[in-house]
Amino acid sequence: MDERTTTGERILIVDDEATAVENLAHVCRKEGYTVTTRTSGQGALQVMEKARFDLILTDLKMEQVDGMTVLRRAKELDSETAVVLITGYATLESAVAAMKAGAFHYIAKPFRLAEVREVVRSALELVRLKRENRELKARLEGSRNRPTIIAQNVFMQRLLETTRQVACTDTSVLITGESGTGKEMLARFIHAHSGRSENTFQAVNCGALQEELLANELFGHEKGAYTGATEARDGLIQAADGGTLFLDEIAEMSPGMQVKLLRVIQEREVRRLGATRATQVDIRLITATHRDLLDEVAAGRFRQDLYYRLDVVGLQLPPLAQRRDDIPLLAYHFLRKHAARMGRAMDDIDPAAMAVLLDYGYPGNIRELENIMERAVTLARTEILMLADLPPALVQKAVYVVREDAGRLPTLEEREVEYIRYVLERNGQNRTQAAKVLGIDRVSLWRKLKKYGMDEKRNA
Repeated sequence: MDERTTTGERILIVDDEATAVENLAHVCRKEGYTVTTRTSGQGALQVMEKARFDLILTDLKMEQVDGMTVLRRAKELDSETAVVLITGYATLESAVAAMKAGAFHYIAKPFRLAEVREVVRSALELVRLKRENRELKARLEGSRNRPTIIAQNVFMQRLLETTRQVACTDTSVLITGESGTGKEMLARFIHAHSGRSENTFQAVNCGALQEELLANELFGHEKGAYTGATEARDGLIQAADGGTLFLDEIAEMSPGMQVKLLRVIQEREVRRLGATRATQVDIRLITATHRDLLDEVAAGRFRQDLYYRLDVVGLQLPPLAQRRDDIPLLAYHFLRKHAARMGRAMDDIDPAAMAVLLDYGYPGNIRELENIMERAVTLARTEILMLADLPPALVQKAVYVVREDAGRLPTLEEREVEYIRYVLERNGQNRTQAAKVLGIDRVSLWRKLKKYGMDEKRNA
């Protein structure tokens, strides 16, 4: 049987019963998939050598070449291909063997078309996620040794285009955005793409120091300028000469310090505390704040003349919740970063865990996502970051959020199965401990596991 081309993912259907092949092909083509059919395992192996498929639906029992052989060869050719076995001779042993060999699902004949549709959709969604993850990891690998902002979001790409234009000049830049959105990272990006990149980048948080300490940090001091000043020291402004000075949380700077900074900008010189003469400096100034500086000016807390000196070009970073398509890229970046730091061989994220990461709101923005990933890497038990490795509050929230899935609402039973599985994972499959967490006795838990087909032998 020949391939009939439509639009969509590629599916290979293999069965020595022509009627079964026709029924499955009809269902898949109606869903918009590109379908190829074969009526023997040998025919399937031959076409698999010539073409790649996203999903293979194969009968288990066939003469000469059976479904298990098709499954194993499919995984050898492309580990990301999903394989679903269909059989009229379903047994627990054959199902377990199929899943161990890498099958995505196991369907018993006579199958229900609605079940086939649902399994096909789920399998192809998994394939899409795996391939997207691989592409994201490849992109991260390519940019590992270059200063870069990790983003594929359209708004962020436009922002970066503007940033690259600005970086080539010495124009002052004001970066705004919520806490944790990456304002210092963007400042470093500007420095790295500027003509000053070979010189120093100095950063200070204006909100972290009292006025006297901030003045000393920025301007330095002469020997004997105050009690304890046993030797002269350059401030960060002088240290940044020829390079870039980044002042974070500029709105927290006191009125007195604002006047001093304005003089530095206007005169291009700095005077150490206790000094009688000023020193010329050549710096690129980048500032940042999570506040609205115009509101601060209107309230009399920030000098208007300084504001216009700082906001020659304004760049506003969006919160992470507004750039959700960047979450997978960032998650993989932080996974590799912290796995390398901890000496762990981790390079993948389970699709269920990624779904939870994509669904979360991130009030702490990128900084919160990094904290989540660092914690997950620390507690992970395998080389793949799993759902159970994420913070319990995140997972529980995701478990209880009712979402429409494939045009229907999940049943209460489906939610209960999902939560029981999560609690077991979090407690290392220890049923006694899991029962305590669930608030039921061990016998009640055993009955539920038996009811839902989850009663395989596990650690007590």
